[in-house]
Amino acid sequence: MINREERVRELMEFDRRYRSGCCVIAGMDEVGRGPLAGNVVTACVVMPEEPAILWVDDSKKISETRREKVFDEILKHALYIGIGEVTPEEIDRINILEATRKAMREAAAQVPADVFLIDAVTKLGLNGQEIAVIKGDASSYSIAAASIVAKVTRDRQMIEMDRLYPEYGFARNKGYGTKEHIEALKRIGPCPIHRRSFIGHFI
Repeated sequence: MINREERVRELMEFDRRYRSGCCVIAGMDEVGRGPLAGNVVTACVVMPEEPAILWVDDSKKISETRREKVFDEILKHALYIGIGEVTPEEIDRINILEATRKAMREAAAQVPADVFLIDAVTKLGLNGQEIAVIKGDASSYSIAAASIVAKVTRDRQMIEMDRLYPEYGFARNKGYGTKEHIEALKRIGPCPIHRRSFIGHFI
């Protein structure tokens, strides 16, 4: 069993390496590069050193129920939060990497930071130092917080889309290419939130 206090100290210590003087550190992450449907969503988050939120971690490592609770804690304590998103139509037009970069620039524009720790993406042209961190959501407290904000934000969008397009199981698969989702695509074709550039070989 992971000791949560030790784990969160480890994540916070990573961020402290980049903090000098009054330097403001933001973490940034995206969710939704791989799905067949829905927006790509990014979050840019500045967290205070206190209080430490024990369950902040890579969003993929914690349960949906836990993520929702930690999301509320992050919203309560974060100094700044920016959200960026790009629609399926624009993803099809400019490709998913450029869409991710655009969403990250949109999120970062809402956050006055000196240093941006970014999960793996480079060359954003932000107004501050950019540091790309491989597997950043598992290394950095700020990026992990951003990963949770982005994940919960996008999951809630897909649950809402499930009410409009219940045939695809979006509340369960969040737009990813599960067997259920692909079978629905083959049976009834795409809906307005499908990424046409992603689904060509399924229909």
